[in-house]
Amino acid sequence: DAHPNEVGLASNILSPDVVAESVPGNIRRAEHFVAFMKKIVEHLKARLRTVSGPTGGVTSETPLAFLHRMITTTSLEAKPLKFAHSRLSSLLRTLQVPNLDDFNALTDVADFASLVATYSEGLPRFAIIMEAAVGGTPNPGIQLACLDSSLAIAPLFKRFGSVIITSGTLSPIDLYPKLLQFEPCISASFNMSTFRPCIHPLVITRGSDQLPVSTKFNDRGDMGVVRNYGTMMVELCSTIPDGVVAFFTSYSYMESIVSEWDGMGIMRQLTKSKLVFIETKDVVETTMALDNFRRACDSGRGAVFLSVARGKVSEGINFDRHYGRAVIMFGVPFQYTLSHILRARLEYLQTQYQIREQDFLNFDALRQASQCVGRVIRSKIDYGLMIFADARYNRHDKRSKLPKWILQFLGDGQLNLSTDTAIGQVKHFLRIMAQPVDQESLKQVLLTVEEVRGMVRCEDDAPAAAVVS
Repeated sequence: DAHPNEVGLASNILSPDVVAESVPGNIRRAEHFVAFMKKIVEHLKARLRTVSGPTGGVTSETPLAFLHRMITTTSLEAKPLKFAHSRLSSLLRTLQVPNLDDFNALTDVADFASLVATYSEGLPRFAIIMEAAVGGTPNPGIQLACLDSSLAIAPLFKRFGSVIITSGTLSPIDLYPKLLQFEPCISASFNMSTFRPCIHPLVITRGSDQLPVSTKFNDRGDMGVVRNYGTMMVELCSTIPDGVVAFFTSYSYMESIVSEWDGMGIMRQLTKSKLVFIETKDVVETTMALDNFRRACDSGRGAVFLSVARGKVSEGINFDRHYGRAVIMFGVPFQYTLSHILRARLEYLQTQYQIREQDFLNFDALRQASQCVGRVIRSKIDYGLMIFADARYNRHDKRSKLPKWILQFLGDGQLNLSTDTAIGQVKHFLRIMAQPVDQESLKQVLLTVEEVRGMVRCEDDAPAAAVVS
């Protein structure tokens, strides 16, 4: 009956001795624990004031340094801090609090204290970043960043004899054993089993005027690039029926380019062929926009959804069938490289696992790009276009990191295209896909129940760990 957050933190993060051991006596009584939590909150407030003050700035500390300063300032002990999470959960259950969401902020403080105390010794697997402004707001903040992703999956490897990690975007596959700290028995990437070329990737590197297009920092503000992207969007949306999804590298870039397009009259041209919907940081607004996007596609009017890589839409929303006949990826979705959390993680990966900074950034960006364009295909009879609109995708070191099931459809004739050449390929692909589905060919790529049973292996032959993409 425990709260899901409590179960997750206890099983995946806290050490076994904290989970099994009883709560220390000095925080066992409710009034003592409340006074204990007040001291923690006051200390965090004091640290935030120093960060936001005139002599403040960005500060990064290890859990050990942060804990030492907290103990020195508040006279608290390290051991009770490890139990802040479990003691607060117990208190809220005892009080039968009807709405636990009212205590989310206090729960965050307790979780923070437990994690800092638990991981203060040994190799620093967390970084504590204190900034004067966090998340685009003027408010100061303290962020606890996990630098070692293997912490989350380690309990699974301990509990189960066989673990299979499978996804369509595990590419390049050889980096995952390093990041998650395991030795795979089997590591394999597969082509898509299909009876027709149901996806058609295109790499557009130039506009119709032959000027290169890219979202590189030095190029993204160029009016020629902005105009070419806008013209590309208008021509694609007037050619492709039903739903189109466009992904941008960030909210700020999407907002700036849409503003420029509006001034150029491109948005007015776009609405002649499709209704336009835009993802925002507000979950309710985005959900309403998605519902109306689907209505526009169902009615035959057609729609285009402008969204952001690493946003809500790119992670869990499917655009199957007529909801997504094309996905356009404007740029390569690299993380913000000046992020202090990212810098700390890159330094950790370089020091501990000898993973070079550029290798990880490329790996992460291409994984996100694959996640975005993968929204378009969701069944054997589905089909769609995957358009990579950036000159950098034409480089082998970038596109080679795309999943094998995308690369199998990406021929030399689909690389280094201009907008007008790509439009010709789009029309040809859509004409082929408009033909009736060959049911006999479809049956050849589907397994019967008997065939599936025949492929099942004995449990004793199962590998200890496998990675499948």
